[in-house]
Amino acid sequence: MFKMLIEMFVENFRSIKERQSFSLTKEAGGELEGNAFQLDTPNNVSLLRSAAIYGANAAGKSNFIRAIDTMKTIVRDSAKESQRGDKLPVTPFRLSRESLEAATEFEILFVAEGVKYQYGFSLTNNQIMDEWLFAFPKGRPQRWFIRAYDKEKEEYVWDFSSFFQGKKQLWKESTKANSLFLSTAVMLNSEQLKPIYDWFNDTLKVTGIGGWGPGFTAELCKSEEDKKEVLTFLKSADLDISDISLEPKKIESFFPDDIPVDLKQRLLSGLDGKEIVDIKTVHKDAEGNDVVFDLDDESDGTKKLFSFAGPWLDSLKHGKVLVIDELHDSLHPNMVKFLVKLFNNEKTNPKNAQLVFTTHETSILDQLVFRRDQIWFCNKEKDQSTTLYPLTDFSPRKGVDNLEKAYLAGRYGALPLVSNLEYLGGGNGQ
Repeated sequence: MFKMLIEMFVENFRSIKERQSFSLTKEAGGELEGNAFQLDTPNNVSLLRSAAIYGANAAGKSNFIRAIDTMKTIVRDSAKESQRGDKLPVTPFRLSRESLEAATEFEILFVAEGVKYQYGFSLTNNQIMDEWLFAFPKGRPQRWFIRAYDKEKEEYVWDFSSFFQGKKQLWKESTKANSLFLSTAVMLNSEQLKPIYDWFNDTLKVTGIGGWGPGFTAELCKSEEDKKEVLTFLKSADLDISDISLEPKKIESFFPDDIPVDLKQRLLSGLDGKEIVDIKTVHKDAEGNDVVFDLDDESDGTKKLFSFAGPWLDSLKHGKVLVIDELHDSLHPNMVKFLVKLFNNEKTNPKNAQLVFTTHETSILDQLVFRRDQIWFCNKEKDQSTTLYPLTDFSPRKGVDNLEKAYLAGRYGALPLVSNLEYLGGGNGQ
């Protein structure tokens, strides 16, 4: 079933002060039709397979990625881990007294199991202020629930519609002030809300600048069939790795020799059943013989591509949404283009997985790689707040304008304002 991101809204989160929106909805324009796909009715919307976000350092690109990750974390963990009084993981815009005292707000439109949903909540460090969910199972909105905090009465006002079924009273009474109703109800077996929770937990995958570790890819390589796909991926990226070997490693070897026996036993009991492996890459020498390397001995780019292989293949195979900060880090521009094209190609992306990433790599800012509606920018305003806006605001000409050249010339903003600095060296003031 369809599982994809349509639109995201963020307000008053870190450097993001005013409400900012980001959309993967396809706009008019006939270029690179394979970079988008059409949802069947009743949703009847065309969406993009990928989008790139450009901007200067400290403009707020990473904070937008953090906003998505924070929303996911709160949905996933607020009910099962929070205790009364625990702080919620949000930081408002700190350079305005009004914002500092206001709530942070997240809202997202997405498709899960073929149904479109609109879900959001506002919150402070101490509590959830508002929470709402609308569903569009037949193309028309259905209000499922609204939760709003009445500051004067210091209590929540609840509104449940007849479209929303289940043990509403039990779920309401079980929802703590610092927990989401959605998460609480799912924890207490709401089948109707489970697709929404599962979309955040299973479909939406977010990673920071460091990317993923190699563990997920290594786990795939335990299956010969999956390992073949990983090796094909790495060879397609022009890495001369002929095989991957996993060598089990004793967990005891990670502990220092002088660790107390009782502490070592407690730690080992917590790791019961878990296997740690050394990842080896196999290359061929000039005579065709196998030469084995530790993964740690490979270049940073090779290690990153190995770590990306598992999540990339898994996302393309199952139609997931990948959100990545600074995709270009440690990668050659051609490798970035290779990774992006796997999502933009309907043959390698038949399940309509989506990729959202930030980058400084301008060589892919090209109308042969992206549609004009796939490019976004982050800019830092005079009050140091972040604004997020699409390239289409500037109406670039299809197939004519050189997007990279125009961006680096400052036509679209979102560039650092760098001043000339003369080094004043020498002890004599010269």
